[in-house]
Amino acid sequence: MAASPLVEKARAKINLTLRVPGRRADGYHHLESLVAFADLADTLSLAPGAVTALDIAGPFAGSSGPAADNLVLKAVAALGQHISGLKAGRFQLEKNLPVAAGIGGGSADAAAALRLLARVNGLALDDPRLTQAALAVGADVPVCVASRPRIMRGVGERLSPPLELPALPAVLINPGVALSTREVFAKFAIAQASKTNLPDVPRGEDALIEIITRHGNDLTQAAIACVPVIAKVLDALRAVPGVRLARMSGSGATCFALFKTTGEAAAAAWLLQEAHSEWWVRSTTLS
Repeated sequence: MAASPLVEKARAKINLTLRVPGRRADGYHHLESLVAFADLADTLSLAPGAVTALDIAGPFAGSSGPAADNLVLKAVAALGQHISGLKAGRFQLEKNLPVAAGIGGGSADAAAALRLLARVNGLALDDPRLTQAALAVGADVPVCVASRPRIMRGVGERLSPPLELPALPAVLINPGVALSTREVFAKFAIAQASKTNLPDVPRGEDALIEIITRHGNDLTQAAIACVPVIAKVLDALRAVPGVRLARMSGSGATCFALFKTTGEAAAAAWLLQEAHSEWWVRSTTLS
């Protein structure tokens, strides 16, 4: 009898802060971002075998594009560049997160693929070959491998040690508009960048909220220039009872709001979904 497939969750990545302090000579931008992860996720399974393939299902399968272009298979190819005879197999991706949404869905999928490949091939998650493959696939992939809160810098290759953050009740909204990172950076001007480095991240909830409030997302105005409905989403989040902070994640278009309790977050999500049935609205916890 065939063994059961191996399974990994690919949790949504949320940029609590995002600073873009400069641009490199090769055109890539330097980043500084405090990252946390939601308890909302895609699910990726792997049935080890001789043939490597990917099947995609789930609510956002239709907007995921061709399987051959998916970051899951790119992760396999990238790790295969470092490991001769890499064992893989048939992947099944349940796509529950919006695509091109600023929450690292594709990057989280690629990172989940690397974790599955590590299990099949007997690799540690801190194996440098895994790290090299992650960065080759995309800037957000390295931080998604362990899916722990960290500060990410450079082009995603410089990660702080894992941070112990308090659980943050939150609401995520995606207005149903895909937004490419390339398009946002084309609108971004370095003059819009924050000049202040992130300080040490406190463990206390109130102190953490204060830090996040003072350090925003430099890409917000550029993203709104591309997709004006982002401003409407932020206004809607800021208007609900109990909101402590509302912000865009990554390069958009997904935005989030933080609340004191999970009950307040759930109530806000219900109100927002009732008012905007065309939006993807979810309550969650960031950690």
